[in-house]
Amino acid sequence: MPSKPANNKAPTGKTGSLTDKAYLELEELIVTLRLQPGEVLSETALSAQLDIGRTPIREALQRLSREGLVVILPRKGILVSEINPGKQLLVLEVRRQLERLLARAGAVRRTEEEREVFLEIAAGMERAASDNDDIEFMRYDSAFNNLLASAAKNEYANRAIGLMNGLSRRFWYVHYKETADMPLCARLHAEVARCIAEGDPDAASEASDRLVDYVETFTRATVNTGPTG
Repeated sequence: MPSKPANNKAPTGKTGSLTDKAYLELEELIVTLRLQPGEVLSETALSAQLDIGRTPIREALQRLSREGLVVILPRKGILVSEINPGKQLLVLEVRRQLERLLARAGAVRRTEEEREVFLEIAAGMERAASDNDDIEFMRYDSAFNNLLASAAKNEYANRAIGLMNGLSRRFWYVHYKETADMPLCARLHAEVARCIAEGDPDAASEASDRLVDYVETFTRATVNTGPTG
């Protein structure tokens, strides 16, 4: 089993519960393939690895199950879910609408504290991409997703986008070295973050569409050249 991930340097907002901590660490391990698709997971082993109690681990795994990153088989075990490239375009149809809504609402409703964190994330993503540090890039991506959902102050959109973030992030990580441009992706994320920080809903909405346009182009190239299982 892979070693415990290094401390996440990307901003994560307020300190959450042990379940939140377990979720963030497990999500990163799955999304960055340190826990492989099809791998059998053990609550006891994960608890020891992450130095977090079994109850938070169990609750985090239940959340990951709702998001499609693990499969819980009663009386049989817990598996990391397989990757289905063919479904990513369907995911993007929904993401486009939700991310546009979240970007627009975030630009109107974000707090001053959130404004500063958006700017920090924008700079951090660009720095990570420039350094070709894929793990740090993924951590800033996670922080961006969480802040985008929080700043919009819309619990329903927040719940909906949460069901897709992990699957999208893992798909990106699996294929980005083949067909993606990490510096460009970082710049497009940074544009959304800075437009929200500036409080410009129209610009934030347009920047969000440009980001999803790019991700869709990347996804189509991947689906057309890779396996479709």
